[in-house]
Amino acid sequence: MAYRFVCRTVCISAVTAGLGACATTMTNEPSLSEVKILSEKYRDVNVAKAEGYKTDHKCTTAEMLGFPKEQGAMGLHYVRRDLLGLPPKPAPPASGRVHGTGTYTDFRHPSMLVYEPQPDSSVKLVAVENLVFASAWAAAGKKGPPTFHGHSYVLLADNPATKVDEAHGWEPHYELHAWVFRHNPNGMYAEFSPLVTCRYNKAPQTQPAAMSH
Repeated sequence: MAYRFVCRTVCISAVTAGLGACATTMTNEPSLSEVKILSEKYRDVNVAKAEGYKTDHKCTTAEMLGFPKEQGAMGLHYVRRDLLGLPPKPAPPASGRVHGTGTYTDFRHPSMLVYEPQPDSSVKLVAVENLVFASAWAAAGKKGPPTFHGHSYVLLADNPATKVDEAHGWEPHYELHAWVFRHNPNGMYAEFSPLVTCRYNKAPQTQPAAMSH
């Protein structure tokens, strides 16, 4: 996809971004309002499935990754394996951890969609996300974590000294959520939301495997 540098005034409401100001920017990054508009179609999870997003039906909570339970949950992730540099079909990696080669960070078409399971077995879109494996990012000559509008991606890596797996079965990676479909009291780019629950997910709440996040 070709990028165009656009100079414009972007006004983002406090409800959408937690900010109350307008700023003139010159950037190749989409605004949060653009990200939301471009991802609206994925409110229908069948559209996501048709475009190649897949899930293993595991729902990620803060507690699973060793964070305080009060931080809430991420939710259920639908993943575009090709955008993450993963093989088309899940296979146990030699290291026992999921490893990818992609360095994709375009929020116009996010590599991951985050849904909240509902009591009637449906799902509601709450956020979009991009994920980059740290080794692939470094191999591409990148210094420091990826950023989006000045916000650094979060680095998740397992600490062998703890009982939980902070990287949820994946190699060290950078990730960033954008909670454009549901207000998050923790912040627009926070890892978890206290307003999201995995209570109604049908799959066991265990550490995610090769497909999930």
